Parts: sequence; structure tokens; C-alpha cells
Amino acid sequence: MPTPRVPTRCPCGSGDAFADCCRPFHLGRGSGRVTAPTAERLMRSRYSAFAVGDLTYLLTSWHPSTRPATLDLDPEIEWRRLEILGTTAGGEDDDEGTVEFVARYWDFAARRRGEQHEDSTFVRESGQWFYVAAV
Repeated sequence: MPTPRVPTRCPCGSGDAFADCCRPFHLGRGSGRVTAPTAERLMRSRYSAFAVGDLTYLLTSWHPSTRPATLDLDPEIEWRRLEILGTTAGGEDDDEGTVEFVARYWDFAARRRGEQHEDSTFVRESGQWFYVAAV
């Protein structure tokens, strides 16, 4: 697997440094050290994982019931901006939730902008949030 790149600012759009925002989730997944406290934070960290090319985090933060065996990222796509449109539940005291978002990207091969609009479902098991699927 390719080594993820490490930007200065977090791709999730928080305005914080990547090292202080989503990167700790990427480094701590599965270790019990650092996990996303809400469905939205997991969504943001997964978007950042797409942006930096962290396939390991994307797969381990995907619920085992819907996780693909492998995942390939298109090297011609550069993720540019995440906009959270809304959430339903998914808080620190919930065990499920949804996050509606728009992820904007640049397609170098097609030389055009694009976007992915999705309403994603999440579940929390044993204290860890997992992405389940798009609704």
C-alpha cells in the first residue's frame, strides 16, 4: 500500500493542523488509543483519509458487515473540500447516526470538478464508530 501523504492543514476543513485533528484517529485506529467520538468526526476523518490516501484507515473504519475486501483510490482524483450538510444522532451517547455531506474533488484526467453528495450511516460498537454505507 502507498504511504499516505501528510499535509499541514487538515483536509476535513476544520482549519486545524492535520496532526491535531484527523491524523490522531488515523494513527490510533484499532489500537484503543484514539477513536472518533462521534459519527461526524469519523466522517471527517474518513474524508481526510481519502484526501491523504490512507487506505488502511478507510478499511479499518468501515464496518465489517459492509467492508470491501480491497479498496483502490483513483490517483487522478484530488479531494478538495468537505461540507457537512447535517447529522442525525451520532453523538457521544448514541450507537448509530447519519451524516449528510458533499465532498468536492478535482479530476485531473477529465480536467473538471466534481462532487459526491452522500447520506452515510454509522454505528458504534464497543466504543468505536464505523462507517456502514451510503443511504
